[in-house]
Amino acid sequence: MVNFSGKPATSFLLTFLASMLLITSCAKTPQPADSLYQQLGAAAGLEQLVDGVLVEIERDPQIVHHFKDTDIARFRRLLIEQLCQLSGGPCQYTGATMQESHTGFAITPADFDNLVNHFIKVMTAQNIPVASQNALLAKLAPMYKDVINR
Repeated sequence: MVNFSGKPATSFLLTFLASMLLITSCAKTPQPADSLYQQLGAAAGLEQLVDGVLVEIERDPQIVHHFKDTDIARFRRLLIEQLCQLSGGPCQYTGATMQESHTGFAITPADFDNLVNHFIKVMTAQNIPVASQNALLAKLAPMYKDVINR
């Protein structure tokens, strides 16, 4: 079978399907108002999220000791920057790598899970949709290997 251009129909069909995929993927690209950054409440929402997580950390005897010598104001600023950048916001994270900043803390998988649970608790309390929560957690998950048992 040959199409109107003289090329085999399968070649034409593949070109057509590839073009349609490009068109539909561009149409589904989220607009800035739909970005994860916006879904998390933009700058004010991220500040509220981080402040809530800091309160949860302070109340958690399992992980609070990891922060005893931490400059909390600096940590807060850097965590907001990091979440902003990860979520597609206009920020640039200026802190150390996760490996560098967690070396010597001996953070266990249970510690990491506790922190994740604090994020979930605070996001839920702030009425952040579960899909947005999952999207943020998916961006944080790759850090696991850089944080645990350093």
